[in-house]
Amino acid sequence: MAQYASIKAKYPDVVLLFRVGDFYETFEEDAKTCSRVLGITLTKRSNGAAGETPLAGFPFHSVDTYLPRLVSAGLRVAICEQLEDPKLTKTLVKRDVVEVVTPGVTFSDKLLDHRSNHYLASLTPGPDRSGLAFCDASTGEFFCYEGTSDQISGILEMLQVKEILIPRRSKLVPSLSYKTVQTERDDWIFTPQFGRDELIRHFKTHSLRAFGLEELPLATASAGAIIHYLYENQKENLGHFRKLAVYHPEAYMVLDGSTKRNLELISSMADGQTFGTLISILDETETPMGARMLKKWLFQPLIQTSPIQARLDSVQAFYENKTLRNEVRALLASIADLERLATKVSMGKITPRELVTLKRSLSELPLLKKTLSDSASAFISDLATPLTLFPELVNRIEQTLVDDPPASITEGGLIRPGFSNDLDEIRAMANDGKAWISRLQQEERDRTGIQSLKINFNSVFGYYIEITKTHLEKVPASYIRKQTMVNAERFITPELKETEEKLLHAETRMNELEQSLFLQLRQEIAQSTEALQQTAHQLATIDCLANFAHIAVRRHYTKPVVNDSDLIDIRDGRHPVIETLLPPGDSYVPNDVILKGTEEQILIITGPNMSGKSSYLRQTGLIVLMAQVGSFVPASSASVGVVDRIFTRVGASDNLAAGESTFLVEMNETANILNHATDRSLILLDEIGRGTSTYDGLSIAWSLCEYLHDHSRARTLFATHYHELNELASTFTRIRNFNVEVREYGDKVIFLRKIIPGGADHSYGIHVAQLAGLPEPLISRARIILRELEEGSFISHQTSSKNPPADGGFQMTLFDVREAPIIEALLKTDVNRLAPVEALLKLNDLISMARAAMKKKRS
Repeated sequence: MAQYASIKAKYPDVVLLFRVGDFYETFEEDAKTCSRVLGITLTKRSNGAAGETPLAGFPFHSVDTYLPRLVSAGLRVAICEQLEDPKLTKTLVKRDVVEVVTPGVTFSDKLLDHRSNHYLASLTPGPDRSGLAFCDASTGEFFCYEGTSDQISGILEMLQVKEILIPRRSKLVPSLSYKTVQTERDDWIFTPQFGRDELIRHFKTHSLRAFGLEELPLATASAGAIIHYLYENQKENLGHFRKLAVYHPEAYMVLDGSTKRNLELISSMADGQTFGTLISILDETETPMGARMLKKWLFQPLIQTSPIQARLDSVQAFYENKTLRNEVRALLASIADLERLATKVSMGKITPRELVTLKRSLSELPLLKKTLSDSASAFISDLATPLTLFPELVNRIEQTLVDDPPASITEGGLIRPGFSNDLDEIRAMANDGKAWISRLQQEERDRTGIQSLKINFNSVFGYYIEITKTHLEKVPASYIRKQTMVNAERFITPELKETEEKLLHAETRMNELEQSLFLQLRQEIAQSTEALQQTAHQLATIDCLANFAHIAVRRHYTKPVVNDSDLIDIRDGRHPVIETLLPPGDSYVPNDVILKGTEEQILIITGPNMSGKSSYLRQTGLIVLMAQVGSFVPASSASVGVVDRIFTRVGASDNLAAGESTFLVEMNETANILNHATDRSLILLDEIGRGTSTYDGLSIAWSLCEYLHDHSRARTLFATHYHELNELASTFTRIRNFNVEVREYGDKVIFLRKIIPGGADHSYGIHVAQLAGLPEPLISRARIILRELEEGSFISHQTSSKNPPADGGFQMTLFDVREAPIIEALLKTDVNRLAPVEALLKLNDLISMARAAMKKKRS
């Protein structure tokens, strides 16, 4: 246990998997943690005078099952291996940690989602600005940035990081909409000088000028902290980290956590799953690299028209050429995850089987490049230019490895016959030895007359002759008894042991030489890591563009026009997700939307619940986002003036953990919109003011519309149940009224889901309640009460029972609108002459009058 304690002292904050023979064992608190998380048995081990120590373990071959579960639970795990063969040493076996796997740093296929990036971030707080760095260790991406806390929170929301490194004494803990692991590190690791030294050491440069970091000390500190963490955990060469780029968020549309959640880009608001999201209907990419890039594109829509147009033109070229599109996608489907394979090569983690996969993928590149280059479209042929071909690597792997090698280099049989004369000679010797043993077995059967005689091998005794006890009287005197079993005995002969020694020596030499040749091959391929990464990036781009064309054909999308105007003009727009979920035979009702900052800036949309208002808002946001990503869109036509940010205030619920009510959540989100919206923003507001009283909510919604009209030209869709807001259009020049068309047939109401000009005059709430399945007596009573309210009569608190109340009570009137003084006061009020403060005072007077009337009625 002394060796364990010594190693554990270096890794106090991680779970230490300590290799003992064929098991990984954990002790003390680590054992309790593993038992709880993994559901394995917690036992005890005698520790001499120190008493008993808690112990939990599992077979080494089960590590791929248990390790992901530990890391997914937010734990960091150190893997401590035996560094020498226990059979070859008479002292304590040397052990050391070879890798630390953390939520943000892993290379295991069991832990990585092949269609998503796996980001680690580092945060260095400053007085006014903070430094951020982030990387995907599995691909080699590495970026840094320096900005305000709001800007950094926005980037972290986009990245969906798995782990964030923060200084131990930091008070800057980012509040994110998703769960992530925050790992505290010593403060000195986050100093600019230490960061500079770490980066210069890693990149082998004299300064950081080439990276543009000279004026970004906090970003430098964060990037250095990441490099330090990676070297500390991986114990390996980080050769695939060849670039560090400064991140430029100003090149992308801003999507905060609320917007990504409300638009359901990658996770459903209902259950957090992918089904029913934008990514679920847009992602039919053929490669893992393409899937990861598509997700980045959705989180980072472009705001410069030139690169947007370049994507759209390439998509159009694929869209118009079915043969080309299908050929390219078929070739891409044969290409594995080059990005992560390149990382494994660089870090020395790639297996023989994965190298053959790499070879097969690279073999597809010449035909793919030719197919693209031969295209008549310059948009397509230009995509082929950045693709590098690797004929030397393909030939080298082909000549070196067999077609179907084992998964591990220790299993042997991975080098192709004829590649190495030395290896072929040793193999011949080993094969001759095995053939000799086979011949010896037959000769001994013939000589002894024991047909059940077998020559077997195990790691303890080596080769031995096994004879069942029924034939022991036939055993020759020259046999040397080695072991007695229940039903048989095992023997050896001098000749057998002599051949065994030669054979084992040959097999050892054969395995050593095979491993040496494989490592040499791996090192040669590692020299091409950067070229492989660049080619993988270009393949991902091609995959995304061809995928967009494929989706556009399948879903009948149209190429949008994207420009720098302030106009959003969408004709026959459809919700890209909902239309795919409709039952067979049903079709989505398309709708137009025209928004222009200088004319039709704010559209107030009224109509009943469940009529399609929220879907209309969301589809507009999604169509704009898709256009700026470079995708075709679900509409007959669409012109999109570039949007710099999409804001959504859709629905609300209590945030109990933060002590925030529904209304406070609404107001926080609304304040965020007002503080950050620009003339180029798109604002989607759904039901402001539901979390408070009717008058409070109406007042806030009204003043919000006024504020957006007078202080911003942000294009806005505002769905509301406050029909009073329709009055705004008569006063404010850039406000328009729309409603959801409804047809009434007696007591029946049909929602046509068509957005038409004009304001709604009914909410149809009772009809929605009926659709929801409320009891018919309740629905009938609600209709009576509604009719009385509309006619101006009082509401009776009498029950439907024919018996009077138990207290012999009375029918209490809230107020009789035909007699109450409050009505007279209202009729004498000229709202057009009231200032805002006077209006509030008048409202207070009216409330006092209403209370007085109530008190008078009760008395």
